[in-house]
Amino acid sequence: MNIHEHQAKELYRQYGIPTGKGGAAFSVEEAVEAAKQLPGPVWVVKAQIHAGGRGKGTFKEKEAGEKGGVRLAKSIDEVKQFAGEMLGRTLVTIQTGDAGRVVRRLYVEDGTAIDKELYLSMLVDRATSRVAFIASTEGGMDIEKVAHDTPEKILTFSVDPASGFQPFHGRKLAFALGLKGEAAKQMQAMAANLYRMFLEKDMSLLEINPLVVTKEGNLIALDGKMNFDSNALFRHPEIVAYRDITEEEPSEIEASKHDLAFIKLDGNIGCLVNGAGLAMATMDIIKLYGAEPANFLDVGGGASKEKVREAFKLILADPAVKGILVNIFGGIMRCDIIAEGVIAAAREMAITVPLVVRLEGTNVELGKKMLAESGLKIVPADDLADAARKITAEVKKVA
Repeated sequence: MNIHEHQAKELYRQYGIPTGKGGAAFSVEEAVEAAKQLPGPVWVVKAQIHAGGRGKGTFKEKEAGEKGGVRLAKSIDEVKQFAGEMLGRTLVTIQTGDAGRVVRRLYVEDGTAIDKELYLSMLVDRATSRVAFIASTEGGMDIEKVAHDTPEKILTFSVDPASGFQPFHGRKLAFALGLKGEAAKQMQAMAANLYRMFLEKDMSLLEINPLVVTKEGNLIALDGKMNFDSNALFRHPEIVAYRDITEEEPSEIEASKHDLAFIKLDGNIGCLVNGAGLAMATMDIIKLYGAEPANFLDVGGGASKEKVREAFKLILADPAVKGILVNIFGGIMRCDIIAEGVIAAAREMAITVPLVVRLEGTNVELGKKMLAESGLKIVPADDLADAARKITAEVKKVA
């Protein structure tokens, strides 16, 4: 689960991590009021969406101007102008794709006299099963270019969970970021607090870009991108309260209501599979045969007939879907139950797109018999390769 920058900064303050002063705004009037609560004379108006690259982003609407989603205002009138130009507009960044995201809230922050921009992030390193720090002296809007062109400017190291964060980790970060004196001391304290927050809140990602050194020589976390482990949210109702469902794909929200693991993709072949690994393999083989999957969908090991029906509804709600591939290995799940769900869904929703079904495992012969005797236009498949080949051919017929 992702949260907005202004919410991340609330967490910073709870953990003693220095950050800028500011306030969230959902209207032009609230943006102006937030600016008036800050000393000025410079304010930063930031679009709040769950995507990076806001500063270099562009709005689809001409009325929004061409200054991106992070703007420097030198008067209250400019705060009002920028807020009016951003709210309700669609911001397109390198991370949103062409569709962009509608800006429904802003963060108005007091201006900071920046001397240097740095980059600092933390993530769960799957290769080492440890929390890793990533730091670079080249912070700011071009960090992706730095990672691509000059990866040697990025330091990465992990923290042994047995010993936890130690003072030498803080010194290592300070040295890597070229910090000295008071700023180096602040880095050690900040890093320790960040690590504690990362663990206590069950984060999977924390990114500060930029982490700045001010003209006075102080460190400030000027931005905050946070992602939390969804499997641990039951421990954190205070984090769940930050959820903004307007930033999430509607189909994925609907899927979560039925305990379905669903991610919308850009292809035209809908996938209904049991098991995450099998779902990944199914998407891979669809691509191998020259087509594109429209979704990742794992109905789980013990899906009911009703759950299968809801899965079909999700797939068919996507107008891009031109065919459906059902790939089930019946271990815990019985193939006849899946067949029953497929037949019920096909009849209830009058499925008109090609439907290929591959079943294997418990009660597979009964499941195949039920599909064959259903009277529906269901194309059976012998194995995964056969299923991918058939659905690809069927979709090309109707394309």
